[in-house]
Amino acid sequence: MRIAYLDCFAGISGDMFLGALIDAGVDAAVLHDAAAAMRVNATLSIEKVNRSGITSTKVHVLEGGRLAERVGTQGNASLGLPQQRTREETAHQHQPQTQHQHKLGDPHSHDHDPAHRHELEVGHEHVHGRSLSVIREMILGSSLEERVKTTAIRTFERLGASEAKIHNVPVEAVHFHEVGAVDAIVDIVAASAGIHALGVDAWYCSSINVGGGMVDCAHGRFPVPAPATADLLRGLPTYSADIQKELVTPTGAALLRTLVEDHGMGFGAQPAMRVEKIGYGAGTRDPKNFPNVLRLSVGEALEAEEVSHASGAAGRDLQAESETVTVLETALDDLSPQIIAHVAEAALQQGALDVMLMPVIMKKGRPGTLLTILCKPEKSAVLEDLLLRETSTLGIRIRQERRVFLEREHVAVPTPYGEIRVKVGMLRGETLNANPEFEDCRSAAAQHHVPVKQVQQAAIAAYSKAYAKNEHA
Repeated sequence: MRIAYLDCFAGISGDMFLGALIDAGVDAAVLHDAAAAMRVNATLSIEKVNRSGITSTKVHVLEGGRLAERVGTQGNASLGLPQQRTREETAHQHQPQTQHQHKLGDPHSHDHDPAHRHELEVGHEHVHGRSLSVIREMILGSSLEERVKTTAIRTFERLGASEAKIHNVPVEAVHFHEVGAVDAIVDIVAASAGIHALGVDAWYCSSINVGGGMVDCAHGRFPVPAPATADLLRGLPTYSADIQKELVTPTGAALLRTLVEDHGMGFGAQPAMRVEKIGYGAGTRDPKNFPNVLRLSVGEALEAEEVSHASGAAGRDLQAESETVTVLETALDDLSPQIIAHVAEAALQQGALDVMLMPVIMKKGRPGTLLTILCKPEKSAVLEDLLLRETSTLGIRIRQERRVFLEREHVAVPTPYGEIRVKVGMLRGETLNANPEFEDCRSAAAQHHVPVKQVQQAAIAAYSKAYAKNEHA
């Protein structure tokens, strides 16, 4: 299985993600074509830069031959445009005025020379914000692949939903200023194309460094991360370290949210993998002794047997094996138990690691069933579809969790009732659990007309006799 791992030790922004994709092997033409497809007079400029000794790829979005983030900043923040009208008029999106500055490396200040401001007002035209519906139509009307359109639109919808919630306005009333500017549109659309072009089966990510300090927003100063960014990162593992700067932009946070919700991205330490390509995407700032880059590692996931062999050759780790799993959960109070049992069985057949059913009391005192499915992240989409199609639920809760597990193997032991398989759980070569397979015991008990527990006891005794001596030798 081909997997990708994002290391967000310096946060993430749209341009950093694009640079990492190209550096990890995505054909730059894919991103150039995506930018051109939007028909906003935008092109990409790609260069190699140095960030604290790390050679990385920097992607610039040009609008009419000029840096688009400069155009956007001059067209909005530098002009001192009003950020919100009254509730009765169109509600404007209050993206913090740091979206461009994360790229440019400017300090978080918005005091501008009046003479400079006047010059810009006279000599520069700029689109002062686009609504979600306008951006959606732009994407739908483009020549992008359908799957790329879907990813880009969902990313903008998540960004819009966060802003609408923060400002208590309908999502379609939200107007995007900085993230509706050309550079942010191209960042999201090109990133969407790159995600699909990378061609991996599963995404994983480290905890996310959000940086620190304060940012200037439309209604004052806020601690990092800014409100929309914080909402988009809700439920994801974040921390603040190393630098007092904003490290995660709203665009970067929205892309992470899309990878989680649409591609089942899990979080934690890098999974066991054979890394083939490593890409570094650069931010614009180059602080001293802090590599402002996003690292993307791409390769093949190791099978359990390979992991076990590798750990044995190098000396076993002191911890048990771990992995990120997806948990799907829904509560049902109006569905036949027969259908619930059918769905549980179907989930296992379609790749679920485990299915659990728990009786619960729901609203209005109604007895119901909590259906929980544990699965690999790459199986999430299939199982989500199963729950939505086969049950009466109107929604599913989805989360990523870290699972620690023992190494496992089966051994067959002879008993008076035939050969029975025993499942063995080991930690660093030490056997901690040994249990006879129930189906083997039940079948043997039926065949020999004895209680199941009698077969289980015989299997445990046979295992202990055959293996206990070897383990203590």
